[in-house]
Order: sequence, then C-alpha cells, then structure tokens
Amino acid sequence: MKFSELKIPKCKNFNGYKPCFSYENCLEEGCRHENDQTKIGVKILIISLDALGNVLDNTPILYAIKRKFPVSTIYWITMPGADKILFNNPFIDKIFTWTDEQRMIARQIEYDYLMNADKSDYACAFANEIKAKKKLGFLLNEDGKIIPANKGAMYSYLLGNNDQKKFKENTRSGVDIIHEVFELEYKRDPYVFGLTDEEKKFVSSYKKEINYNPDKTYVGFNTGCSTLFPNKKMTIEQHVKLISEMLKEENLQVVLLGGREDTERNNKIYESFNEADRKKIINTPTTMGLRRGACFMDICDIVITGDSFGMHMAIGLKKYVIAWFGLSCAAEIELYDRGEKLTPDGLWCSPCWKKVCPYNLECIQMIDLDKILRLTKDYTNKNRTIETKA
Repeated sequence: MKFSELKIPKCKNFNGYKPCFSYENCLEEGCRHENDQTKIGVKILIISLDALGNVLDNTPILYAIKRKFPVSTIYWITMPGADKILFNNPFIDKIFTWTDEQRMIARQIEYDYLMNADKSDYACAFANEIKAKKKLGFLLNEDGKIIPANKGAMYSYLLGNNDQKKFKENTRSGVDIIHEVFELEYKRDPYVFGLTDEEKKFVSSYKKEINYNPDKTYVGFNTGCSTLFPNKKMTIEQHVKLISEMLKEENLQVVLLGGREDTERNNKIYESFNEADRKKIINTPTTMGLRRGACFMDICDIVITGDSFGMHMAIGLKKYVIAWFGLSCAAEIELYDRGEKLTPDGLWCSPCWKKVCPYNLECIQMIDLDKILRLTKDYTNKNRTIETKA
C-alpha cells in the first residue's frame, strides 16, 4: 500500500497501533465489523470535572445524547477519582482523566460538539482550547470571565449569578437544567450507574456474611459529606438519637455507610451503643474505595442522607432516599419519585451555600428526626402491603 492510498478507518476499534482484532488487516482489506455501534459518527466531548455528585448528576444526559445522535462517539473528561463513577458506563467510549497527558490527547481530537457542564475557570479555559464545530455550556471570555457559550446555557448562567432566583424562585432540577444547557430533550432519564458482574457477586457474598434477611428493611445512614461543605451532615448526637428509635423496630436493620473521611465518625456513632444494640447495626467498611462503597449501599432499601455524593449514589442505585437540605438547594435534586426531601421550614437564611455558618447551624438543628422515622416506617409498611398482595 502506498502512502497516498492510506485511508484511516472511521471506526472506534481502530487505533493505528495494532490490529483491532488478531490477524485482521483493516487498512488493506477493509473493516469487517462495521456497524452503527462501531462507527465513530458524531464526536462529543463532555467536560464534567468537579464534585463527585455533580458528575453522577450529569450522567442522565447520555440517554438524550444517544437519542439525538444514535451514531456517535462520546468522550468524557473528569477528575481522577471521579472516573470511578463513570466506570462500566455503556454510553461512554473514552474517559479522559484530568492529567497533563490525558488533556494533551483530548486537545488533539476534532469534535463535532463540546459540552462543558462546569462553571470553573480551569474547565472553561480548557473548553476554549478544544477544537469543536459547536461549543455548548460555558467558556472564558477575553477578560478571563466565565460566560455562556450558547443560548441554552443562559438560564443556568443567570441562575448562578442571582441568589434570589437560585435560592428562592427556581423549581427546576439540575438534571433538567443541564439538558437545556446542552440543547437536549429532557425526559427525566435516570442516572447511569451500574455495578459490574464482579461487584454484584461481591454484594451477594457480603449479604451472606451479614446474614441478610430479605424480610427486613435495610436502612442505610450516609453519615458524612464532603469536607468542602462540612455542614451538610447531621451531628453525631442526631444520628444516635434517630438510630436508637429505629433499633426499637424489629423489621428495620440499620446500616452505617460512608467514605474514608467518615471512618472515625461512624465508629463514634457505633460505639455510642451498648453491646446488645451494636449487634443490630452493620458498620460497613469505609476504606475500600468508591466502588466498594456502592456495593455496601446496594444492600440497603432506604438511604438517609444529607445533600452529598452519598445521596447521588443512592439515587443512582435507585434506592428510596430520605434527604435533608440546609445550605444547598433542594429544588435542584431529582429523586425520581423515590424518596422525600426535608427542608428547614421558614428559615430565612436557607439555602445559602456557605462553607461556614455565621449563625448556629439552625438548618441542621431543625432536621425533623421524627419525620424521617415516620417516612421510614411508612415505606416499610407500604412495601410489606405490596408484597402481601403479590
């Protein structure tokens, strides 16, 4: 084959380094595996870097992208660590992590669409550098200011710059808004998060280890939150009080959930109970990583949580979620009719998105523990009634 005759296949499997499949010569013999799934088609780069919860909260757009562009290749760049959220995602063809090497590769590809979900200086600066026929979301202007890249991004942009609109007037979920930003049809598609076969086997094995009882309702307590906004979590005392009430219910099983940063906190909660009560609490490991954390959460029927990554994980796993909100905006969270959102009634300063409370954390003090207990019982009784009828 002459240099002038060389035609690089428009195929997802071809990389130019070695044959796509052993002993097949696509360059000279043509591709024998071409179909709509292997064609590169429309090339789309999604930028969603910051906050694990936000990354997961953005995954529903993948359904809409595939409806709009059935033959397409989807690239997604995110922070190291967040890539574990996108692992095993059937819609994403290539995950780039936020490293010098990966950004260098991402910049060399010419995309049809760039979709930047993040309003941060570095995400927008990177979006400016990308070669794309159409850019959606957010960019930087010549003064280094974040600006909307398209008309669809205007509502999100104005929302972020208007506290009255964001905190008091907006009723739309973040999932809804990000679809508008990217000019996609919103159909309330779910989060895209699935356990691998190996992880499902791990869950099954762990259930045997803890003598899982399907007749009980497993209530997970996601006890912590990001260190960036530490005031999204209940106090240890509130957890102990609520768990104490749940331990009185024979049909409820309490499960403590959390990440590495919650290890000490969970142990304090666990050790607050006497030996007899501790036998009724499953204190799951917190140091085995994000994916294993999802496995432990998967044994639960209900997850009680603040507005944190744990809440988004529970939504992704399709659990019944009871979430409280204080500093953040409850309206922006989509529970898909599987749960309840608790907000501090009549508290003028909530939401505020402050990292440090200038008052006395009234929004946390006002969490209605009795309502959480009642919602948990109601869910359990409703499910039992359905199972009895079945």
